[in-house]
Amino acid sequence: MKIWVDADACPVVIKDILFRAAERTRIETTLVANQAIHIPPSRYIKMVQVSQGFDVADDEIMKRLEAGDLVITSDIPLAAEAIEKGGHALSPRGELYTANNIKGRLNMRDFMETMRSSGINTGGPPVLNQKGRQAFANHLDIILVNNTKTR
Repeated sequence: MKIWVDADACPVVIKDILFRAAERTRIETTLVANQAIHIPPSRYIKMVQVSQGFDVADDEIMKRLEAGDLVITSDIPLAAEAIEKGGHALSPRGELYTANNIKGRLNMRDFMETMRSSGINTGGPPVLNQKGRQAFANHLDIILVNNTKTR
């Protein structure tokens, strides 16, 4: 298993959780972004900078993703692609995307996009709070523990 992070919009606090998890579990964790992101020195943490452009980072993640890998993203279409390819997907807010819930999440995303394009202000997501950070850490631990059992 490898961890792929859609890093451009990933909160710093979530990256810090991932950095600690990578060291603790010795799982390769790669941040993919279209800008340089500071990472700690580690043999398990890498950064891949891609060119600017729509979905360039997503495309790079999907090119490298293998079945069983984990993608950290708030991008629902990317999460859906990862699941379709046999991977796992987890949002920085701690929502575990699964084959059972991803279609509903895609439908809601498309509905909200339609609302926004018609001029309705739908607001943004709430600030990432302690509950969201804890949900992320808990789901990450579950995925990593399940991975170590299958190694």
